Amino acid sequence: MTNDEGYERPRKIIHIDMDAYYASVEQRDNPELRGKPIAVGGSAARGVVAAASYEARKFGVHSAMPSVTAKRKCPDLIFVPPRFDVYKAVSQQIREIFAEYTPLIEPLSLDEAYLDVTHNLKGMEIATEIALEIRARIKAITGLNASAGISYNKFLAKMASDLNKPNGQAVITPRNGPAFVEALPVKKFHGVGPATAEKMHRLGIDTGADLKGKTLEFLVEHFGKSGPYFYGIARGIDERQVKPNRVRKSVGAEDTFSQDLHAYEPAREGLQPLIEKVWGYCEAYGIGAKTVTLKVKYADFNQITRSKTVPIPLAAIADLEEIVGLLLAPIFPPRKGIRLLGVSLSSLERRAAGTEPQLRLAL
Repeated sequence: MTNDEGYERPRKIIHIDMDAYYASVEQRDNPELRGKPIAVGGSAARGVVAAASYEARKFGVHSAMPSVTAKRKCPDLIFVPPRFDVYKAVSQQIREIFAEYTPLIEPLSLDEAYLDVTHNLKGMEIATEIALEIRARIKAITGLNASAGISYNKFLAKMASDLNKPNGQAVITPRNGPAFVEALPVKKFHGVGPATAEKMHRLGIDTGADLKGKTLEFLVEHFGKSGPYFYGIARGIDERQVKPNRVRKSVGAEDTFSQDLHAYEPAREGLQPLIEKVWGYCEAYGIGAKTVTLKVKYADFNQITRSKTVPIPLAAIADLEEIVGLLLAPIFPPRKGIRLLGVSLSSLERRAAGTEPQLRLAL
C-alpha cells in the first residue's frame, strides 16, 4: 500500500481479544460469581474446562484442562454450564461495534477478530485511539472487557494483544517489530504449537533470532509449506490480508462421556448434540460442507477417524445424520469401550445465493 508520495505505507491492524470471554459473560449475568474462581464446562469426572475466569487462572486452571485436574488445583472452583446461545448473541453485539469502524473484519472465533483500520469509516489516523474507542464501546454496551494489539501486520497484532492482558492494549511499531520477534521464544509465537516448538528446539531454534538465522531452504525442508511463513515472521514480515469472508477449514465438536460406550444406540444418541452443533454453525454462517469425519477415542486413549466426502455440499441435517450413522455402524461391536466421540465438517465453502439449507425445527 502506497500513499500520495509513492512510498510504502504500513497497514494498521488491530487484534481484539475478549478477556476470559465465556467466564466473564457468566460473571456479568450472575453477580454471585463475580470475584470468584469459575470454570465454564462440566464438573463430571470426564468434564473439560471450556474457559476459566482470571480468579481461577491464578491457581493454574486453564481451558482444555480436565475438570478433575482443575478442581484439584482450585478446590473452591465453581463450575458453570456453558450457554453458547448467549455467547453468540453477545459476540454479534461486539461485531456490530467493529462494523462502525471498518468493513474489514476477520473473526477468528466468538471472542476475537482482526480489524484492518488503515482506511476506516471514522477517518481516524491513529490506530491506538481506534482500539481505545472500540474497547470503551464494548465495555459500555456489553459490560465486558477487551484487550487489543495494534501493529502493521496480523502476526504482530495478535502477539501485542497478549502483552497487557487483561483490559489493556499494546502497540508494536514497524520500528520495533523485528527486534520484538528476535527476543521472543518461538514457543510463544502464534501459530507455533507444542509439537512444532519441540521440533524447532531439536533443530536449535529457541528464539526468533534463532529462527531468523535459518535460511528459507532450511525452513522449507523441515517445515514444508509453513517454511515461508516462519521465514517472514522471524523478520517481522506477515503479508496476510484481513479477510472478511474467510471460511474456516473445518468445524467440529466432540464430547467425552462419563461412562464408556459399548453399544451403537447410546453412541448414536451421544453424537446427536454434536451433529446439531456443527450443523448450526453451517446454518448461521451460510457454509456448506462436503466432507464428514467421525472421531472415536477408546478407553485406552487410542483413536481412529473415519471420513466420507460427497460431491456436493450437504443440503440438510438429515444428510449429515445419515452419513454419521454410516460411519459409526462398522466400528460396532468396538474392540474396547468408547470414551469420546467427535464430528467434524471440512471441505467448507460459502453457499451460493438461493441455496439456503433446510432448517430442522425443534417441535
